[in-house]
Amino acid sequence: QSRDPPREAMYCSKATTHDAAFLSSVIGSIEKSVVPLTAAAVKEGNKVFGACVLKKADLSVIVAETNREMEWPLLHGEVSALRSLQKVADRPAPGECVFVATHEPCSLCLSAITWSGYDNFYYLFTYQDTKDAFSIPHDLKILAEVFKCENGAYCRSNAFWTAYSIGDLVAALPDDQDKADLQARIRALALAYDDMSKTYQASKADNNIPLS
Repeated sequence: QSRDPPREAMYCSKATTHDAAFLSSVIGSIEKSVVPLTAAAVKEGNKVFGACVLKKADLSVIVAETNREMEWPLLHGEVSALRSLQKVADRPAPGECVFVATHEPCSLCLSAITWSGYDNFYYLFTYQDTKDAFSIPHDLKILAEVFKCENGAYCRSNAFWTAYSIGDLVAALPDDQDKADLQARIRALALAYDDMSKTYQASKADNNIPLS
């Protein structure tokens, strides 16, 4: 018997409060669950992108994954997470989950998130960060060349989902809500990802990823 949720449950949504506690949990999911996987994966030639899925009810991590393009070019971090989630018994409906991506999802991953039924996703690094800080311009170029979507200007709130920048949500917090601490954690993550990016960039000439 299929474990997939009924169709009507896939699109149910709970209101999310973007307070310091919520954002701390989201940032913590990257720090504790995604970064260790990515640190190992970049040593095998994979890119720095990762993702995880949390329960809306308690913000616990259901699954975390990282880019595994050395295995298959379509196994971006988000797709890897969605694939791993299918192996979780009694997984929550997508509408009961928070989808977290380390980097703003590319066109492939935007589609994967949409077709999987999620009503939200949160990302730490922007497309411009991916191009400038991580030297991977393909996300912006594909959107521009294939979809005529210049500067990554897709509709971030639409009939399917709303996209949220973690950095923007933290910046919008009142100063008395641990804003400085959360910003410091984001800066620390940026340094960690810079180190992992250097590992990837140093080895990418030897990998077989089509768009490295």
